[in-house]
Amino acid sequence: MSAGAVGFGTVAANRRPIRAIHRRLVRRFGPLRAPRRTDPLDELILTVLSQHTSDANADRSFRSLRAGFPTWDAVARARTSAVAEAIRSGGLANVKAPRIQAILRAIREREGGYTLSFLGTRPDAEVRRYLTSLPGVGPKTAAVVMAFSLDRLTIPVDTHVHRTARRLGLVSSRTSAERAHRVLDELTPPELRVDLHVGLITLGREVCKAGRPRCEVCPLADLCPTATVVLDRASAQRSAAAGR
Repeated sequence: MSAGAVGFGTVAANRRPIRAIHRRLVRRFGPLRAPRRTDPLDELILTVLSQHTSDANADRSFRSLRAGFPTWDAVARARTSAVAEAIRSGGLANVKAPRIQAILRAIREREGGYTLSFLGTRPDAEVRRYLTSLPGVGPKTAAVVMAFSLDRLTIPVDTHVHRTARRLGLVSSRTSAERAHRVLDELTPPELRVDLHVGLITLGREVCKAGRPRCEVCPLADLCPTATVVLDRASAQRSAAAGR
């Protein structure tokens, strides 16, 4: 299977399974509500802070950053060590602090101030190009800002979405997160993209965990090729244990 291939067949044929996946995720987890809508620059900085940590830690470090520095200009001009100390609770502070400052300085240099609100009127492709041209901003971070601050219909592919999409066969096991974003956007009806992002994240956190997935309680088990393998292996192990 090629890196962009999907497990159920062609893109057109996969729209039906995607809708079935969406319906089951709604039944299991309730309405798949997107996070609150925020200012795009706030969302961008928060998304950088969320990398390799929990949402709770990212929110805590964002609040600490804004409490310590009243303006984005103050963040950009501060000592990097002071910014790192303010966001320490989010982890990787010594990596994230210079990245945040570089992003802010790039925006100030290009726009003369600290705002991304103008992106609201730009086409999707232009918004994506602008965001990913900023220092350290990749496709996932850009997609988060687009989906949750600019009301664009796209699927941010974080570690949970990437893992669950590969296990479901929506993308191959060799597909990168960047490629998975493009495949899933093409595969998913636009009106379901943000909902599917939220649903797959929830599934990944609660059921389809990074270690051994909890296929026994997964609402998608009968649609998932990985679940078949995991459940068959578990059944064989139980049978072997019973025969000893």
